[in-house]
Amino acid sequence: MKFDAYKLIPGDFSPMPSLHAGDPVIDWVDAFAGVEAVAVLVGSDGEVPDELGLDREALARAGFTGAAGGTLLVPTNDGPLLVAVGVGALAELDQHAMRDAAATATRATKGRARFGLRLPDTELDAETLGRVVTEGVLLARYAFTPLKNGGAFTALELVQVCADGTDPVQAADGTGIGRINARAANIARDLCNAPPSHLTAVALAEVAKELGELFGFEVQEFNREELVAMRCGGLLGVNAGSAQEPRMIKLHYAPRGKATGHLGLVGKGIMYDSGGVSLKPSDPMHLLMKMDMGGAASVLAAFTALRDLGAGAEVTGFLMCTDNMPDGSAYKLGDVLTTRSGLTIEVKNTDAEGRLVMCDALTLALEDDVDAVVDIATLTGAALMALGQLTAALLGNHQALVDAVRHSASSADEQVWQLPLERKYRKQLDSDIADISNLGGKYAGATTAALFLAEFVGDTPWAHLDIAGTMQSDTDDVWRSKGATGFGTRTLIDLAQNFSRR
Repeated sequence: MKFDAYKLIPGDFSPMPSLHAGDPVIDWVDAFAGVEAVAVLVGSDGEVPDELGLDREALARAGFTGAAGGTLLVPTNDGPLLVAVGVGALAELDQHAMRDAAATATRATKGRARFGLRLPDTELDAETLGRVVTEGVLLARYAFTPLKNGGAFTALELVQVCADGTDPVQAADGTGIGRINARAANIARDLCNAPPSHLTAVALAEVAKELGELFGFEVQEFNREELVAMRCGGLLGVNAGSAQEPRMIKLHYAPRGKATGHLGLVGKGIMYDSGGVSLKPSDPMHLLMKMDMGGAASVLAAFTALRDLGAGAEVTGFLMCTDNMPDGSAYKLGDVLTTRSGLTIEVKNTDAEGRLVMCDALTLALEDDVDAVVDIATLTGAALMALGQLTAALLGNHQALVDAVRHSASSADEQVWQLPLERKYRKQLDSDIADISNLGGKYAGATTAALFLAEFVGDTPWAHLDIAGTMQSDTDDVWRSKGATGFGTRTLIDLAQNFSRR
């Protein structure tokens, strides 16, 4: 496997087109020089920056009010193209609005390799400002291009940022953090956007090894025979219909010095989900099932940031990877699977497979004596129906851990909403012939899926992120590029950075 293998062949995936699409210089400057365009952030109130050469009345005549997300191209006789970018009320220009504004400015200057960004006065500290501006720029400029022959994509070379009164050294420190966060999220996007025939479970294990060597974490790969010996019946059951071997990929990061705690991360890695015998309809959602490994992608990508950001917690990750296919040997409705924990599961729907592969990993995480475990998965359509494409479902058995995940998600501007882990719904998972079934009733599907997973964590603090709705975007939307979003990556990075066993 080579990093420059842009023209992919099945089973051979270069893990990071985003690492090779250019690493633009982001400079904090007093004046712009050598740029092709300048994006000027303009509030819906306050003074209009002098760089535009227009007053508010002139902007209004052109239909530009300064509302968040609005843009206006201002041609010039000479010099760089000017773009007015609305940010809304200046008093509300917090870190999330600033990230969005930087992303909007980046999209408005698309096609330019070198652009400038003029920021208004803000109450944000310089490091935070540097971080969110960098994230907005790099996340918005992302594109998955390795399978395209040519095209209009222009790699970004230089961004000059001008912000009066901002310490450039501290802002540059924030830029470094933002680069690491955006790089990780874009790696997750690369993995999710890759075609399923190219990025198999076996190929993902190879990708993980390469990333581990680059970014300082350990990787162990477990094949089918080893999984049989480990009694991982959930993962093996789902894999039974696939021509591709399954893989469990175990990741481990150890900080320098004494760890603040031991965090376990579990990612669902269904490389392609046909639904199995419970075949999905052939519709646009089926096309997106190459992204059913979005949870595993976000866990793996988060590990690429831990060393570089100096995370103080020990972190162990489990990626449970396989296809879910309807071969003649596939597992069937009515089958009973025996998991590593010894718990038996009656299969009532082969399309409720994510919880089956993850339950073995939760058991293994507990055996590793983690202080807490967080799983992330594109798990249920119910989460998508309830919360849409911008908000992930969050559930758990330990409120302090749930609150920590929620705080990290807020910092990353990856929206989550806590749903109740209502124990009264547990009876919907009862089975007449096994310990539990893998499907509840028609209602509260996100909750019953979480209740299934809760059976495997006991009293260990545990939180569950259902990212079925947020794994992809139908359009370019501020920092979310069309296609895979990498959702959850930056949340997990922040959580690992701040995790304590207390």
